Amino acid sequence: MSRYQPDTAAIAGIGETEYTRGTDKSGLQLLMEASLKACADAGIESSAVDGLVMTSRVGTNEDFVAGLGITDLKFHAHIKIGGASPVAGLHLACHAVASGIAERVLVSAGRNAYSSMRLGATDSGPRVVWPGDDIRRNLEYPYGMIAPMQWYSLHANRWFHETNASREGMATVALNTRRHAHLNPRAWFRDRPMSREDYDASPMLVTPFKLLDVCLETDGAAAILVTRADAARRAGGKPPVYVAATAEGHPDSPDDLSNRPDILGMGIGKAAPRALDIAGIRLDELDFAEIYDCFTFIVLRQLEEIGFCQRGEAPDFVANGRIALGGELPLNTHGGLLSQAHISGMNHVVEAVRQLRGDAGQAQVAGAHLSLVTGYGDFGDGAIAILHN
Repeated sequence: MSRYQPDTAAIAGIGETEYTRGTDKSGLQLLMEASLKACADAGIESSAVDGLVMTSRVGTNEDFVAGLGITDLKFHAHIKIGGASPVAGLHLACHAVASGIAERVLVSAGRNAYSSMRLGATDSGPRVVWPGDDIRRNLEYPYGMIAPMQWYSLHANRWFHETNASREGMATVALNTRRHAHLNPRAWFRDRPMSREDYDASPMLVTPFKLLDVCLETDGAAAILVTRADAARRAGGKPPVYVAATAEGHPDSPDDLSNRPDILGMGIGKAAPRALDIAGIRLDELDFAEIYDCFTFIVLRQLEEIGFCQRGEAPDFVANGRIALGGELPLNTHGGLLSQAHISGMNHVVEAVRQLRGDAGQAQVAGAHLSLVTGYGDFGDGAIAILHN
């Protein structure tokens, strides 16, 4: 396969639903709503979509053909690597349009994570199946290890043990994303302030994760429309955002976290150098970043594995306002999964596009030109995109 050439593809349209905790709409309805908005934003009829990348458990290509009125679907794919799926979906869509397989590829993500069966609940519906299901059922579930915060605690506690890192970094990330959410009318926690005292008083769920270190469960959907860059310029919609590079990476023994050769290894550590090389940029050139934040700790670890700092140094890296608006590297300017909504990270991509268009309102990064967006999924899968205006 030939190497992706920077700026061959562009994000021509974005769409998202309201983010709620409680809805009468089905997951498929939410996906269709966000998809139609992305098409309208790109200035095309939904029937003209000829490629689909689905990153949710909800919906099939047939559902999208019917719901959007697609007349000539040339390409479709499903991606199932958890929260890395939306950015990995963008990665696949860029290659699809660059190769000529399709011209207008819709990438969608969404779910009823609050209104439908929630993690840890019992229901008559299908059981939640995690990656490496045999490992989970036979080796972990019998000992009570059944939820992401428990699995991720193995990684987090080993990191603290090996590096003697400060726990201050987790609080910094939590407070920073909440402050940014207050500037975003689409954020679930837009009207819910958080003080340092609130963070410290939040209950410890699984060491080292307090309640306020953990992301939201929400209902909603988001979508992007990817085209060739030259077609995006002609479409007549909003200004396109160009994709300089994308990459995907996976840790060693991806499903078996506890027996991984390096429990701190993450797929983003493999993907980031590839993307930076393709784009031909340095990390210090970035104006802002949208970093997948299912837990505050995961933000810190991605910053390290991407190369912003060494292992154990992320708490110092994010200190002193560096990741706040007006700082050297504003992070998660929309509030992220922690304080805006959990749509498997597609809202991070949408926010990056808004920033690069200059449409982020009170949360706008001055002079935003170059951005990095990540996805993190399952037990360390990673995806990254480098975008610019």
